[in-house]
Amino acid sequence: MRQALLAVAFPLALLAFWHLATANRPASLIPPPHDVWLELWDLAFGGINDDAYSRTLHIHLLASLGRVYGGFAMALIVALPLGMLIGRITLVRQLIDPTIQILRPVPVTAWLPLAMIIFGLGPRSAIFLVFLGAFYPILVNTIFGVRAVEPRLFEAAAMLGCTGPAQFFRVVLPAALPSIFTGMRLGLGFAWVVIVVGEMTGVQTGLGAIIMEARQLSRTEIVISGMIVIGIFGFLSDQLVMLIGRWLLSWSPSHA
Repeated sequence: MRQALLAVAFPLALLAFWHLATANRPASLIPPPHDVWLELWDLAFGGINDDAYSRTLHIHLLASLGRVYGGFAMALIVALPLGMLIGRITLVRQLIDPTIQILRPVPVTAWLPLAMIIFGLGPRSAIFLVFLGAFYPILVNTIFGVRAVEPRLFEAAAMLGCTGPAQFFRVVLPAALPSIFTGMRLGLGFAWVVIVVGEMTGVQTGLGAIIMEARQLSRTEIVISGMIVIGIFGFLSDQLVMLIGRWLLSWSPSHA
């Protein structure tokens, strides 16, 4: 109970400050919490404004979920084996790692024009940008986890007859899993951060799309509602990754 109270104390304090700062100020560009709640309800169920945004939350949410998890899955499929190869094989590290370190600081927003040129306007550009946002955290943490594997584990595995590529699955992958899951959490978080930028590529549906459209229409309550939904589902996504990580790492004393 104490932990739950502590968890909600700060958000409630922020809500109280928000209400006191915006209530009874009709000229304010920031709506009070009550107006945002009404707009969020209307987005989900309608019956309040009955405008073009009413009862459309599920459409935009499903579109964004597909792009976030699609881009994240692509990043995981590419970054996980590549990170294991870079972390384990010196030649691959010397060949690929310098290029990756040069490209890694480039902001995702800088890739936006190029993505639209290569993939065109639409969801493919959005998925590519989400892929970029999730790729580097997964890759860097996988490389770190692989390089941190205790060398004596390889010697012990070789003595037991586990040699060659089999060591990737029986030694490297289990030992690097804690770092890999850290990278997955960071990558999925960045995927939700990037989705707003990704949906600036001409898509008609998605949380990022309605946030940008509402900004142009000065519908700040819709902007904040979209931010709240992204925050909630980003949190739930992180909890899901943590749950899977605890299950797969139940053998580890530090993650049981």
